[in-house]
Amino acid sequence: MRQPAFVLVETSHPGNIGAAARAMKNMGLEDLRLVRPQHFPSAEATARASGADDLLARARCFEHLDEAIADAQLVIGASARSRTLPLPMLDPRRCAALVEQQPTTTRVALLFGRERSGLSNEEMDRCHYLVHIPTNPDYPSLNIAAALQVIAYELRMAAGTTAVEERVVDHASARQMEQFYEHLERTLVELEFLDPHNPRQLMRRLRRLFNRARPDQNEINILRGILTAVNRKSR
Repeated sequence: MRQPAFVLVETSHPGNIGAAARAMKNMGLEDLRLVRPQHFPSAEATARASGADDLLARARCFEHLDEAIADAQLVIGASARSRTLPLPMLDPRRCAALVEQQPTTTRVALLFGRERSGLSNEEMDRCHYLVHIPTNPDYPSLNIAAALQVIAYELRMAAGTTAVEERVVDHASARQMEQFYEHLERTLVELEFLDPHNPRQLMRRLRRLFNRARPDQNEINILRGILTAVNRKSR
């Protein structure tokens, strides 16, 4: 089955890391990435993993989210609340179907935020979609490992029911998209279209636009080439 990266951001309780590893191993998933965990490695994480010690041993730690998702071409963030600038929203089943429909060369990352506050708006800016688990509105709080288990289960089910897309699309990676956004922002400031002291929501809206488009390698090179030509002319 597909092996998307499960990225846990600033997990505060080591037991949740162990429980997440157990949930992943239950469903045959192996790629666990941790961004600035407060306590790891940890005996409590190992105890909660209940036999998924090998997965914990292979888990990779990163200082920054951009490093953890640098190789990803499709990024989906788990969110329990709506945002000012909404992203396309999926339920777990549609999320799993979307992942399974991707070309085999496409790297997918699933982001899970902090236990108390989830993902920040800046971290959401890295996402192409959000996935939301419908819960009891009177008690919507889900433990991070429980949320991961729901999505991991749907991924396993989708692996046996969804046909794989044959056409290979080499989408731009998260690192390439961040380089493009930095180039775009510098160009807009240079053209005096963007006021760096009062940017409002311009860059965030542009991120939403290009994340929806998911440009491929050729398209991102064209966009960077256009920006370079604009820079040359403006100087």
